[in-house]
Amino acid sequence: MVKIRLKRLGEKKSPFYRVIVADSRSPRNGRFIDQIGTYDPNYEPAKINIDAEAAKKWLANGAQPTEVVSKLFKAAGIEK
Repeated sequence: MVKIRLKRLGEKKSPFYRVIVADSRSPRNGRFIDQIGTYDPNYEPAKINIDAEAAKKWLANGAQPTEVVSKLFKAAGIEK
């Protein structure tokens, strides 16, 4: 199963995330298929940068977003 989820980067206590498309069996920061955006919660409001066309393509192909990524998509204005 293909999932759209976050990959954690950044230093300790200063997280930075990439929104990636990966096989559900691969580890959190392991192998991934495609990178479709970034999420930086260190700012107020948080910086969200997602490629809408790539996200819609993966959703149409059956990729399942995690709960957090679903919320990010709603904030970015991307619907299923």
